[in-house]
Amino acid sequence: MQRGLHPGPFTPFRGKGRPGTTQRLAVLLALTAGLAAAPCIAQAEQGEAMGAAPGKFDPKKFSHPTEITNKWLPSKPGMRWSYSGNSVEDDGKVVRHQIEMTITDLVKVIGGIQTVVSYELDWHDNELVEAELSFFAQDDDGNVWRFGEYPEEYEDGKLIKAPTWIHGFEGARAGIMLEASPRVGTPSYSQGWGPAVGWKDRAQTYQVGQKVTVKAGSYEDVIVIKETAKGENDAAQLKYYAPNVGGVQVGWIGDKRLARERLELVAFEQVDEKTLADVRQKAIELEKSAYRHGGKAYNPTMPISSNP
Repeated sequence: MQRGLHPGPFTPFRGKGRPGTTQRLAVLLALTAGLAAAPCIAQAEQGEAMGAAPGKFDPKKFSHPTEITNKWLPSKPGMRWSYSGNSVEDDGKVVRHQIEMTITDLVKVIGGIQTVVSYELDWHDNELVEAELSFFAQDDDGNVWRFGEYPEEYEDGKLIKAPTWIHGFEGARAGIMLEASPRVGTPSYSQGWGPAVGWKDRAQTYQVGQKVTVKAGSYEDVIVIKETAKGENDAAQLKYYAPNVGGVQVGWIGDKRLARERLELVAFEQVDEKTLADVRQKAIELEKSAYRHGGKAYNPTMPISSNP
């Protein structure tokens, strides 16, 4: 399951696209059921992912991709979201969970499209367990798309894995993080397709017009997006988005204990130039590591650069 949230553009479902226990079991069962059926299954799943509402990916519809003005996911350089809460580990232990995400003034060209680079840090029980670069762009209809990510996962301060997916490589395809005009009753949509690392998340508008109070403040006209991962039908995370702010809260529904994560926005700010420069340098250093550990998904990509 995927981990928590993505502050500006929330990180989808828990585990950041990495296969959870249920997903890994599903993969093993699929393999043992018969390799002959695998191509058909893969084609069917990819067709489902790419045919999701509100429409297929069209690279011609990104005239100003780095101008992310979607009111539910505003993403301008220097914006920072900080979250705090708790989540359930694989062994059932409840741990303190904190996330900090900053929109950099860097861009990365993916599939011929300039994307905005975000830099995110994730702590469990005050230990840094993940650092991540994610890549976003807005289409001409106002939908915000996720073009991939490079996450580094740590244990006792050491890198243990970097399950990377980037649009256009190893069968990966961009997906919609949030629609321009979310409405209840509309079909679910793919949030990205990264089969090499088990990224098969989907989202659907669950509620609109909600009121939410968190440490950072009280918000009205909040929308709620339900996120699920293929193969984990007994769990879903709920992401709450406030207009002109972005993600303000994470909750859950369903019976699966591992989906039980609660996070709330504790600070939403515009960092100063000095802080932004520091984040920029950290993002550049993380990308250097990405070229060493990101494998076939990252090595062919163009380096990140300053936003022109």
